[in-house]
Amino acid sequence: MSPVSAVRSRRAQVVIVGGGPAGAASAYFLARAGVDVMILDRARFPRDKPCSEYMSPQASRILNDMGLLSRVENAGAARLAGMRVRAPDGTTFHGRFADVDGYHGFRDRGLALRRTVLDTLLLARAREAGAHVVEGARVTSLAREQSGRVIGVDLVDRGDSQSTVLAAIVIGADGLRSIVSRRLGLAATRRAQRRLALVTHFVGVDGIGDSGEMHVEHDGYVGLADVGGGVSNVAVVVPTSRARRAAGDPASFMDDWIRRRPHIAPRFARAMRVSPVLATGPFASASRRAWAPGAALVGDAADFFDPFTGEGIYAALRGAELLAPHVARALSATSAIDADAALKAYDRERVHEFSGKWAVERLIGAAVSFPPLMNIAAHSLALRPAMAHTMVGVTGDFVPAREVLRPGYLLRLVAPWLLRATTATPALTNTD
Repeated sequence: MSPVSAVRSRRAQVVIVGGGPAGAASAYFLARAGVDVMILDRARFPRDKPCSEYMSPQASRILNDMGLLSRVENAGAARLAGMRVRAPDGTTFHGRFADVDGYHGFRDRGLALRRTVLDTLLLARAREAGAHVVEGARVTSLAREQSGRVIGVDLVDRGDSQSTVLAAIVIGADGLRSIVSRRLGLAATRRAQRRLALVTHFVGVDGIGDSGEMHVEHDGYVGLADVGGGVSNVAVVVPTSRARRAAGDPASFMDDWIRRRPHIAPRFARAMRVSPVLATGPFASASRRAWAPGAALVGDAADFFDPFTGEGIYAALRGAELLAPHVARALSATSAIDADAALKAYDRERVHEFSGKWAVERLIGAAVSFPPLMNIAAHSLALRPAMAHTMVGVTGDFVPAREVLRPGYLLRLVAPWLLRATTATPALTNTD
């Protein structure tokens, strides 16, 4: 019997489309609360995903609450102490989680682990909590009432057998190209430089330390990080204007891009690629809101901007943690109006939780897109290590975003530019 045949005519209280971190965590929290949950994913696990594979220090708190932290650590996850960033002019700053003044994360290090391992652990935990996981099931559309309210999903298996699963609530946790978001008419694109990422794994990259690295260039950036077992995650992110060439032969494009960076290329002299080069993007996508009557969005399906801050997995886990109690309230509501109010409340809480971080992401995205600004900011952060630690603490999700959005912080960040602009301004001449 095919996986989809096993769910033919099946009902569930909640159907979750997507079995990645957002979907698996949502299923876990709901199943733990006694909700009948079904996960549908078109893939068969384990499967690889183009991802930075980094989890911030605060992601460990959620993994711990799920009873998964020790499993992730025992699976060989790398422990990352912070982030080292190199600007286009070569200026480098290093922020460390443990050195942030006045704030402490759940752990003083982040974690990084291959998605093939992490997603399998998360799905297994969802199953242990009582969720039913169906692999190889491709959702094609949403089942709706005449009013437009979502009441389930339509799907096909690889043999083109069609079926419908009915549910009180459908959760879209199906990533950057979310079919749920698109079918709800909620998908949108931010007005920002759009980028494409090429992601793979190498062994033998020289100089990989206990911090992640970002090397910003005039035509994109590359991220390097240990993900355990001597394997390094390598991600090259470029503007989508170069997407056609990158997508045509991603491995050659990545090799050529790295080869043309004299400060990076020697580190790959003895390195060997151990996984295919996978492409994802363009980024700068978002949903107009994260709910509709009978449905909700979580993780990348709800909002995705840019991988530079490497917080996608934390946002997926935290979003699931926020969503679950609101879904439980919607299920117990005595009317559709009250159920919708519960989902709407989730969206308000989500915006409140992440809006500051989104603002920081936009600032970082602007700097990455404009090399002179990135050089200025890097110079300031290199001269003021405490500011660098604070910035990395914000990206580590344990320092409030307001700490780097304060006027004083932003002023110190651009101080070198202001100084140069002031000294370059000709003096006014008194003509009296």
